[in-house]
Amino acid sequence: MKSKWLILFMVFSLFLVACGGGSDEAAVEEVVEEEPAETLDSPATTAAPAEPVEDPKSICLVLDIGGLGDLSFNDLAYSGYQKAIEDFGMVGTFLEPDGGGENRGELLELCAEAGNDLIVGNGFLFDASMNEVAPNYPEINFAITDGVAEPSNVRGMLFKHAEGSFLAGVAAALKTQTNNVGFIGGVDFPLIHEFEQGFIAGVEAINPDITIQIGYASVPPDFSGFNDQVKGKEIALAQYEAGADIIYHAAGGTGTGMFQAAKEVSEATGSKVWGIGVDFDQYYQVGTPLPELQEYILTSMVKAADVSIYNAAKATVEGNFTGGANVDDLSTGGVYLSYSGGYIDDIKDVIEDYKEKIISGEIVPPSVRP
Repeated sequence: MKSKWLILFMVFSLFLVACGGGSDEAAVEEVVEEEPAETLDSPATTAAPAEPVEDPKSICLVLDIGGLGDLSFNDLAYSGYQKAIEDFGMVGTFLEPDGGGENRGELLELCAEAGNDLIVGNGFLFDASMNEVAPNYPEINFAITDGVAEPSNVRGMLFKHAEGSFLAGVAAALKTQTNNVGFIGGVDFPLIHEFEQGFIAGVEAINPDITIQIGYASVPPDFSGFNDQVKGKEIALAQYEAGADIIYHAAGGTGTGMFQAAKEVSEATGSKVWGIGVDFDQYYQVGTPLPELQEYILTSMVKAADVSIYNAAKATVEGNFTGGANVDDLSTGGVYLSYSGGYIDDIKDVIEDYKEKIISGEIVPPSVRP
């Protein structure tokens, strides 16, 4: 609009000059400077300058063996990472290791060189790599699930697996019809012994005469037992055949094979057998993409690693991140037993009673083998 009136004014001024109604000097004195038009790309010069936008924080998640799509621990970590990106506007990158995970350190280094504000290694096997890489980047926050590291800029996100596994054992003991239950571990070493020993103690708290079968998919230094569905199914079939009607797994992606075995045995024999999940609420995590398995998932011992990763991201964004060990348990909600599916609703009072006894310290589930 301003441009239109300016043009008309100039035309009128020229007309006066041509008619001898005034001098060139008078015409020039009347011309005013046009103000720039206001657009989205070019705001009016009278507007206050825009506040500088702060660079968003960045997070890099390095998954472990099995990668994304394991329907267990890696997917759990990824969900916490995704929520942090959505809620805090973070820039995210996630990486997956080689088949055997030998390049964990290289991937952490890549994340650090890219200038990420928070780098998460998903799994205890990152501890050595964290000790190697983190000291070289003291200004960067690092976090590791199920492990600890020495550098002060590394947060170790730990869980009392034995507490949640104790409740899984209570549930198995109360629901078994054969007085025979099983446990499948991914790799036979101390971390998974926490799940094993907690489960055994929970079963025996209800009935010490119940038979408990124990099986492992691999032994160190072979860690493939966390991502071997074929092996998981093979062990589960053997335990079901030997009389177990409920099996609890702590084996990552290998556990899907256990649920497949439960379906196969139930359909072949006409007698329902069950699996108990771990880490995620597997009634949904496994049961959604594989709905044919959902009705065989009795419950899950949930470990809220997704929440721990989310909280580490939140602390990074807010500027109050701290390193060192951070332990979650039944009292913090870091571990708990799921009631999804409603299959253990009838024994909820007993489970909750044992939960309170553990929180109060009356019961301390064992986490190491005798």
